[in-house]
Amino acid sequence: FRQYRILGACNPHFAHQALLAEPHIGTMLPCNVVVREMEDGGVEASAVDPLASMRAVDNPALQEIATQIREKLQRVIASL
Repeated sequence: FRQYRILGACNPHFAHQALLAEPHIGTMLPCNVVVREMEDGGVEASAVDPLASMRAVDNPALQEIATQIREKLQRVIASL
């Protein structure tokens, strides 16, 4: 099996904001980033789309938080 890592990447500030907006969101927080070796030897980093994850809960306050988290995750992954 190729190299595969699951990294904890939860931001306490955003997690707290999300929990204040929706106490049941804890299991849906996008707190993992996966880094894996590809067949060609390259490396891929990926994460769950926070907007898609939090859209399952009908709470408009979560959408703003999810947008901010998505932007930060995209910047981090793009910088790798």
